[in-house]
Amino acid sequence: MAPIDESITLKRKQVIASALVKHLSLDPGTSLGVSGKDDIMSLYTKILKSSGKPFLQKENEEVMKWIEFAESFPVDCQACLDALTGFNQDLAQKSILLGNGTTPSDADVIVFSVIHSSVIGLSHLEREKLTHVMRWMDYIQHKEEFAHLFEKILLKKPAFEFLKKVTENKEAVPEKKKPSEKERAEKDKELSVSLLNIQVGLIRKASKHPSADSLLVEEIDVGDAKLRQVVSGLAKYCSPDELTNRRVVLITNVKPGKLRDVMSEGLVLCASNEDHSVVEPLLPPEGAKIGERVSFSGIDGKPEDVLNPKKKQLEKITLNLFTDDKGVATFKGIPFMTSGGPCTSSIPKASIK
Repeated sequence: MAPIDESITLKRKQVIASALVKHLSLDPGTSLGVSGKDDIMSLYTKILKSSGKPFLQKENEEVMKWIEFAESFPVDCQACLDALTGFNQDLAQKSILLGNGTTPSDADVIVFSVIHSSVIGLSHLEREKLTHVMRWMDYIQHKEEFAHLFEKILLKKPAFEFLKKVTENKEAVPEKKKPSEKERAEKDKELSVSLLNIQVGLIRKASKHPSADSLLVEEIDVGDAKLRQVVSGLAKYCSPDELTNRRVVLITNVKPGKLRDVMSEGLVLCASNEDHSVVEPLLPPEGAKIGERVSFSGIDGKPEDVLNPKKKQLEKITLNLFTDDKGVATFKGIPFMTSGGPCTSSIPKASIK
């Protein structure tokens, strides 16, 4: 069995090398001398050096996380499906793994190369359960010129075909009729921040995630009998000690799900600067009561019991969350208010997610 595994891992590395050469616009004849002794990180470093692309420490820390995922991606079919299920959850709120959402990153190319053969072998029923993975793979295969490297993944679902046709025929689509005031009002209602149940919480305990270096696990008091467990990607920005006994603002009606095998029951809202080099949780004032709901002047409405990920309500609403020039957290310029005053951040003009 071992020789078969070694053959598969060597083939993976060769495919990764070819895909990165294409992605980084290197000469196709570039000799890389891929061998079974190379790990994916050393192979990536070698290719990056050949491309002349600068080695950005911050960016490569993120790439490294996904390289670790690619390196540990299993060979066994059932184990592959389990790994893809976890990956599907990771992609639930992402268009691509890294970057600004318009251009696949090196990490996207590496992970795509590793999982492609496993996804090709899935049944239609299995693919239907991996909505986010299939959406992401379809996006990558249309953004990258991989026609001679990878068999194209055909998506049978009408929703995917519709999306593909709209993208390919953008210029041919006639100008849409402008929505009426009533329609605009209904649309604004659908995207209202009132759909989110944003509450003041107190982190009673924070610890490192058992299997993901970039994640922390927090036990948060929101006034319920039981502490709420939340997994956050804050390990690079805050230590567990810094978060313990810290007040935070969190969304408590997101759909619970596992992040790397650990259940998460909320989303801690954080402010970040433009290049995401500085990230910190929003801070409610000392006078705010634990568990109280954050309000927005002039905006009323009952929050959803549980947000529906398929409607992408959270993604659309967070586009309008930011801090003003004084660091006050806002939705479309309206402050996050509590009984003790507004929620704030030390980062002015930051995005909030």
